[in-house]
Amino acid sequence: MVQGGSMKLTKYQHACFTVEEDDKILVVDPGEFSTDFLSPENVVGIVITHQHGDHFDTERLAEIMEKNPEATIFAPASVGTQLEAFGHTTVAAGETVSVGPFELAFHGGIHAVIHESVPVVDNVGVLINQLVYYPGDSLVLPGQAIDTLLVPASAPWLKISEAMNFLAAVKPRLAIPTHDAILSTEGKEVYDWWLKKACDENNTEFLRPENQISI
Repeated sequence: MVQGGSMKLTKYQHACFTVEEDDKILVVDPGEFSTDFLSPENVVGIVITHQHGDHFDTERLAEIMEKNPEATIFAPASVGTQLEAFGHTTVAAGETVSVGPFELAFHGGIHAVIHESVPVVDNVGVLINQLVYYPGDSLVLPGQAIDTLLVPASAPWLKISEAMNFLAAVKPRLAIPTHDAILSTEGKEVYDWWLKKACDENNTEFLRPENQISI
């Protein structure tokens, strides 16, 4: 299993999180539900996994870019039409890019199916420095051993059994629940119980971090 190092991770509401290394910050999915996220300085990159508002909010993105005008935005092609006000780099599954101290390997390519009547959009999962894996709105596997998994907990496209099976297939050292703003406080406790059960069965630590943690 890959071991953790000097990278630090901060989890925000719903699907947003940041990782920090060498005083540089990568922001992932700053969406409209992540109301506790305030743009930091020293941001070198921003990853947008797909176009849905709970992962991509233009006002929040503008705040980040105002403080960090040299930051690079990485997003799949379908998000590009909404990024006309910002410079950005289009990414797709199978590509690997570097920004600051971060290596970003992209996986998957499509959003999980919500319903047959709903068009499927582009979605990229991201593996950060071969350590932290986040699938966006999908359950695509990283294809390798990882240290830390941000596992979707609740969504219109997701059953808890699918999240548990995904966690069991990845078998990370540490699992952190994400994508859960649609749950009540009591609902989070229920979903955490089931995810922790899957963790216990696969020798994985489960953590809902309240503060920044080291990876």
